[in-house]
Amino acid sequence: MPLLPASDPRAIPLHVVSAEGLAAWRDAQPPARRAWVEAMGFEAGLGETLALPGPDGAPEAAVFGWGRAAARARDRFHLAAAVARLPAGVYALRLEGVDDLDAALEALGWAMAGYRFDRYRGGPSRAVDLVCPEGVDAGRVEVVAGAAALAQDLINTPARDLGPAGLEAAFMALAAGRGAEARVIRGDALLREGFPMIHAVGAAAAEPPRLLDLTWGRADAPKVTLVGKGVTFDTGGLDLKPSAAMGLMKKDMGGAATAMGLAAMVMDLGLDLRLRLLVPAVENAISAPALRPGDILPSRKGPSVEVNNTDAEGRLVLADALALADEEAPDLIVSLATLTGAARVALGPDVPPFFTDDEALAAALAEAARMQADPLWRLPFWTPYEPLIEPGIADLDNAPAGGMAGAVTAALFLRRFVTAAPAYVHLDIYGWTPVARPARPKGGAFQGARALLQVLEDRFCSRT
Repeated sequence: MPLLPASDPRAIPLHVVSAEGLAAWRDAQPPARRAWVEAMGFEAGLGETLALPGPDGAPEAAVFGWGRAAARARDRFHLAAAVARLPAGVYALRLEGVDDLDAALEALGWAMAGYRFDRYRGGPSRAVDLVCPEGVDAGRVEVVAGAAALAQDLINTPARDLGPAGLEAAFMALAAGRGAEARVIRGDALLREGFPMIHAVGAAAAEPPRLLDLTWGRADAPKVTLVGKGVTFDTGGLDLKPSAAMGLMKKDMGGAATAMGLAAMVMDLGLDLRLRLLVPAVENAISAPALRPGDILPSRKGPSVEVNNTDAEGRLVLADALALADEEAPDLIVSLATLTGAARVALGPDVPPFFTDDEALAAALAEAARMQADPLWRLPFWTPYEPLIEPGIADLDNAPAGGMAGAVTAALFLRRFVTAAPAYVHLDIYGWTPVARPARPKGGAFQGARALLQVLEDRFCSRT
């Protein structure tokens, strides 16, 4: 849903009323409106929405319940709930006894609530637009909401229509639309150019594996490299997933989609960065060339890797891409991946863990997550667990036995491939909203990118 200019003459007042402020607001209304509010049983509970009819029966105003602080603490983007409940129209906020509404975040939530994945199923659309609140940068909101929609579209698209070739096409469109340079290393060229693990993971699929590489920005700006896991479908390989676990594996490229959305925001907002985006795009399929349990792979970085589980393939493709990223020693490397079920067991679908050894970066990311209502929680690069990823027969083990600390051991595995960059952070995202919430429809989720954007701006860019 777009944000419209503050001078829009069609705007219908949308009164946002707290539970504490309800009596005062209601008493100040004309008698007919007051009677209507009372007759409809409006109590200003969080999310309650009521259109207020004028003399001709058409809405002349509306009221939205802001509830109480304890209820608001249980979720985010509360105002976005009104989008599905209001009649079509243009609305302008009027705050009544409300002093804790973050206008920029609520405007963003409103914009994101308009997302629909309609590639396969059409339907009627309703324009429920919001006048941009005073002091809110409408252009920035549109950029962020657009990046979220890009990531959601990619994650929601089934693997039949978004295999490695489809992800490559979306990647190239991202680059072309913003004047970035892009390169693709595809198929057996991966072996010639030193990416043996990306090649091995994707070798069994009908569409060849590939590494997608984008650069943008002036050459001497601070260097930030994003690496996103682009496994477009994950059968588990020969360690085949059960059907219940395979049902959502179209989202296993959620790290790539999120990295692409973050890159889009960086470029569209014109951040003064030298941005690089790397996406290893593969399908983890089954055929004669498939990886086997017990295989030992070389890596771009040098360490050999024993494949003890072919379903732990994401860290293999990320490792080769991280090694390439690290060769430039950029100021910051960020990896994003739908990597482990262990992270979901620990923190659930809404709160991705992040890992970093940089204390200042960790503090900045935690604060940005809070400010942007983009939840993240730090888990440790717990060095005493390093022996768990050292199998003896090879330098590294991609899937330690025992099942404990799976998110941590996966992150430790990735850290082995970043040795030159001064700062590295890894996000283990879910990339999916299992139950619809305000501004977050069921389906693909854009997690962590808004918090990362704030960190990039604060750490590397001068705000004007």
